[in-house]
Amino acid sequence: MNKTILRSLSGLIFLIIMTGSLLIGPIIFSVVMIFSLSIMIMEFLEITTPKIYKNAKYLTILTGALFYIMLFLYIYYGISVRFILLIVIPITLIYSLILFTKQKDGGMCGPDYKATSNMIMSLVYIALPFSLINLILFNSSGDYNYKIIISLFILLWSSDVGAYIFGMTFGQKRDNKLYRSVSPNKSWEGFWGGVFCTIIVAILLHSLSIINIGLIHTTIISIIISIFGVIGDLFESLLKRNYEVKDSGKLMPGHGGLLDRFDGALISFPIAIAYIKFFELL
Repeated sequence: MNKTILRSLSGLIFLIIMTGSLLIGPIIFSVVMIFSLSIMIMEFLEITTPKIYKNAKYLTILTGALFYIMLFLYIYYGISVRFILLIVIPITLIYSLILFTKQKDGGMCGPDYKATSNMIMSLVYIALPFSLINLILFNSSGDYNYKIIISLFILLWSSDVGAYIFGMTFGQKRDNKLYRSVSPNKSWEGFWGGVFCTIIVAILLHSLSIINIGLIHTTIISIIISIFGVIGDLFESLLKRNYEVKDSGKLMPGHGGLLDRFDGALISFPIAIAYIKFFELL
């Protein structure tokens, strides 16, 4: 199958699942989010961590999923915050599993600090940002607020599309590379084109009353999403370059893994959510 067609079909299915789950309701959307963050943690650890620590990897994935679930239950059902604190138990067990993992010859591996840091980093890098989405899942009245979440995704996607169009149209003609050693295909023309397109889409979303938080705030959030989305993209590119892998996985034909699709959201969404909560926009 032509790669462009395969990539388009894969992207369309991804789009349908994401938007469809949002429109159906918070529980279905959360199931999709838990599945996605679990896959991304697995992809991250497959890239960064030796296979010998498979039990610790599984526990890390479980810990990330539990963190999302606990925060969702706290926001949606109002469970006591003390239950969220129970997440320290599986985190502590991760250290223990790494410490007492046996090598093939039966000997103990000893404390692998790199493996430990990678597993904890996967929780901070992937599980935490996705779990924070729960903070804007409902508005101050307790009503399900899918519009703001879908708007963040639309802004991120518009930034990617804008960067691609402007980069191919103008960036290829010049040598203004954004970060040559990490992502040689990205240009400053593409970067500013992405920011421009994201702002235009944000204004459109505001005019259609899809985003109801004021035009100035909407514009600032669009800039946050665009700029930090690029940083997230570059960060994941640097990760893959350091470990000499092309894609984080093979779940999405033509795109790679889920980590390749959500890399921009992992950095930009937490900052946008912090902005929304700080100014009490919901």
